[in-house]
Amino acid sequence: MAQLVKLQDYISRYEKDLTRYPTQFIRLKQNQWERVKYQWQSGEIIERWEQELDTEVEEPKKSSIFQKLFSFNKVKDDKSDSENVDSSNELLLNEDEIPEESSTLMFEPNIVYAPKTIEELKRMFIDQFFHFQMKWASSTLREKSYVDPKYMRDTLLRAMLQTLPDTYLLFYFPILRVKKAPIELDIMIMTPTECICVTLLEQEDQAVYVGTSERFWVKKVGKVDKKVLNPLIQLNRMEKVVEQLFMQNGIELPIRRVLLTRNGYIDYPGTMYGIQLVDKRNFPEWMQNLQKSVSPMKHMQIRAAQTILKTVQTTSFNRDIWNTEKIED
Repeated sequence: MAQLVKLQDYISRYEKDLTRYPTQFIRLKQNQWERVKYQWQSGEIIERWEQELDTEVEEPKKSSIFQKLFSFNKVKDDKSDSENVDSSNELLLNEDEIPEESSTLMFEPNIVYAPKTIEELKRMFIDQFFHFQMKWASSTLREKSYVDPKYMRDTLLRAMLQTLPDTYLLFYFPILRVKKAPIELDIMIMTPTECICVTLLEQEDQAVYVGTSERFWVKKVGKVDKKVLNPLIQLNRMEKVVEQLFMQNGIELPIRRVLLTRNGYIDYPGTMYGIQLVDKRNFPEWMQNLQKSVSPMKHMQIRAAQTILKTVQTTSFNRDIWNTEKIED
């Protein structure tokens, strides 16, 4: 299962410590799966199981009196996030800070039926783990974001998270702040060896998109033709933003561009350099190729993801730290 590092502008624990949470996530999933599989194979009755994560500790924040009084619905920029992480030792000496707290996140899937095969058990496990992952990716000990329910029904998000390797870091329509202006990107898959920028082009089923180098493409649905904005404009814009951030931070990671439609077809008569077209005909093959990676996470991959996370916009609200466990239940 790929790791959802950033979803929209929701708070992400990966922003706090990207060197720690990826391995914690993988260990949690593996331990739980091995435990569930053993119990299922041994014939034990499984009503519920749970796994306690390693104690989650966030670096304390420097909080002024005004911040403590008016701490709801805040929008943070990258600068403040970086300061929270990088200056932790200094903050530990501040008597006015919030004392270090700890909590646990529990993965408690319910066995709603008795799986007959190991594949059924695996399917049930990853479906329930997906819901946990959404919570994992949109909350921290002290902060939380309201997740739009549409993401729970997003079939592409679910497919990517459930089928791509654990070592892949997924940014799903993240909002960045570049020169103080918010910029919403599409999808970025940070693999150990490259950054894949994906622009999604999905409207009516069976639609055919006829591409040109002009500003508009033609969408054909049955006998109806309609102009649509050239999706490569958005894709190229995303690549340039990422490329510039990589360059400014000394990141050497190849960037690959992909235009994707799962329910339609792309017809581009000309030559398209450096862009992969993925439509209904080759989408399964494209996903299978992505799944083949066996490479462990790389240092440059982490650095690249951190570079993106330093520019993201986050909208969240403070949780009641004294009732954290109750909230998570």
